[in-house]
Amino acid sequence: MIEFAYHEGVTPLDPDESEGLLLTHITTHAELDRWEQDNIIEALAWLDKTKPTNILNESFIKKLHLMMFKHVWRWAGKFRQSDKNIGGPWYLISTSMKNLCDDANLWIELQEESPDELAIRFHHRLVFIHPFPNGNGRHARLMTDALLENVMKCPKFTWGSGSLVKPGDTRKRYIEALRSADRYDYELLRKFVRT
Repeated sequence: MIEFAYHEGVTPLDPDESEGLLLTHITTHAELDRWEQDNIIEALAWLDKTKPTNILNESFIKKLHLMMFKHVWRWAGKFRQSDKNIGGPWYLISTSMKNLCDDANLWIELQEESPDELAIRFHHRLVFIHPFPNGNGRHARLMTDALLENVMKCPKFTWGSGSLVKPGDTRKRYIEALRSADRYDYELLRKFVRT
């Protein structure tokens, strides 16, 4: 069994979630990261090929997570069923997701904010809801890019132009920007997503 090593900003899995690992030959976190990344590359190809526009709904949000992690985690595409160090109670996830999708659809319809501002706020709320046991940041970034490209016909974000999976300056700035947004100050996140 793999010994999970969590760096700053990573939500730990509970024991039941850890048991959901499909690849029993994995013994290190580096191997897990590689398998997850390979699966995400498949999801990116699927997104690029299908270019879905009906994405602001629970069904698509779950499907994207499934496509990103289906070869690695048994619970891929399923909302978490335990509380975490971020997000609200697990039993309110469906309601929170519906509210977010309804709000985002209204923001798009009203066009009172720029596409970047809308996408930043969508991303922050999706990360904050933290709907899945793991992969929430990667999923939220991909959802946000799909929203920008496929729905609003805008360029996707650059996300600090560095690795957000491994510890380092880029990830540190991203987490800092999210924490600032938790306090309703979106300036760091605004700067980060287009650097």
